[in-house]
Amino acid sequence: MNTKSKLALSLGLLAAPLALLASSPEKAYVDAYRGRTDIPVPISVVTPSVAPEYAGAQVALEFVVDATGKPTLITSRTPKADAELVEAVVAAVAQWKFSPALEAGVAVPRKVVLPVTIVDSFADATRLAAN
Repeated sequence: MNTKSKLALSLGLLAAPLALLASSPEKAYVDAYRGRTDIPVPISVVTPSVAPEYAGAQVALEFVVDATGKPTLITSRTPKADAELVEAVVAAVAQWKFSPALEAGVAVPRKVVLPVTIVDSFADATRLAAN
């Protein structure tokens, strides 16, 4: 068992074959959105390291991906979430990079709501990502 828990993005949008072929849950998540222009598309994601006791915890973040692809105005939409967990997830998401959403070929800011589930291992993350 890992000494640190890993992040799984339980968005339900990842295809099972894609998740199984990816080298990591992060890559599966990024690959799942490739080719989209109507929404901000993640280019790279950073997984926070959190204590094992957070396995199973869920946090929803709300943020704006600006026209340069940077996540800004990151806040938690989970009022009773542990402050340390929220801080770790916010710090990781602040490092993400996106291709911004496009309207008529022009990059525009777009609000994103990101549900996050903390899992105990990459094997669990792949299982969740495939659902």
